[in-house]
Amino acid sequence: MNVENLLVLAVALLMFPQLAQTLYSPALGDIGQAFAVGPERAGQTLSVYFLAFALGVVVWGRLCDRLGRRPVMLAGLAICACASALALNVSTFNGLLLAQAVAAFGAAVGSVVTQTVLRDRFEGAELAQVFSVMGIALAASPAIGLFSGATLVQHFGYRGMLAGLLLLALVLWGWCLWALPETRPASVSSASLGETFGLMLRDMQVWRSVGLVAAFNIALFSYYSVGQRGLSTVEFGYSGVLLALGSGMGAWLNKLLLKRGLRSEQLVLTAAGIAVLGSLLVLALQDSWLFVWPMLLVVLAFGMAIPNVLGAALVAYPDRLGTAAAVFGLLYYLVIGGGLALVAWAQELGWSLLVCGLAALWLAAPRVLRS
Repeated sequence: MNVENLLVLAVALLMFPQLAQTLYSPALGDIGQAFAVGPERAGQTLSVYFLAFALGVVVWGRLCDRLGRRPVMLAGLAICACASALALNVSTFNGLLLAQAVAAFGAAVGSVVTQTVLRDRFEGAELAQVFSVMGIALAASPAIGLFSGATLVQHFGYRGMLAGLLLLALVLWGWCLWALPETRPASVSSASLGETFGLMLRDMQVWRSVGLVAAFNIALFSYYSVGQRGLSTVEFGYSGVLLALGSGMGAWLNKLLLKRGLRSEQLVLTAAGIAVLGSLLVLALQDSWLFVWPMLLVVLAFGMAIPNVLGAALVAYPDRLGTAAAVFGLLYYLVIGGGLALVAWAQELGWSLLVCGLAALWLAAPRVLRS
């Protein structure tokens, strides 16, 4: 498989988890009505998604070192498809949560295994450029997810969203069966998951990267969890298009500045500052629909920061990329899931964004000061 075709498939696989996450957002209101639960409990579906996703990251990341990238990818997508089909037939909210958790567990394969495949094929500056390209493509994911989810919910209710997720998982499974190559190196470290976990827990660089990934993701998904205030379902879906432009602009700007010689650490710090500014403006305008405009700054910061953080996170673990990616993903998805649970409980977008922005600024500053 040539590089161009691999990158196209990688884009689709990396977009899949984000699409699955954002497809749910416009359906939260309909889910609440269908199962007679309040917005706080309906909003917990996103936190459940991330917590189950974190478990999936560990399992699939470890298995792709043991069994290979291709068979693990096919297994994860198959589980996601089966769970989505099951969710279409549940009659209780707890049943929906369980089916969603299993689907999220399967969907995690699209994140951890795809990143591992890219790290198998690329390294150094080339890997940073690849993640920048991925970042530009991923910027479209929230827009596609929100718009598609809103359209499906408007015409078919939350079950339309579940059917869309099922179809997407089946299409990706067929594509991978036909085209995904096996990229696992001939020599992979025999280090255990426990050994790698202990090593990474003592690595402050890993924790700093975990905190940065979590802070920017919680800020982004806080909007999808509690940002519908004052907007109709259709307006909320269209707002995702606007925010995707901001995220894409951030990823494009990041790629441009990297080519001009700026260091990744500088770009992450700049992005954190932009996120703080955007969160302050959202906080000031959150009683008006105008808060959507400064939210553009928050998602622009996400687009700038995430490719740099991911590109540098596991450079110290080239002999165990799948296992290291499993541990790394587990840590940051647990933090994201916990953070989104707090956001759903608080129902405060502006303050949630500000806390995330300040945390990112605090975590990014030492990276620049050390260099």
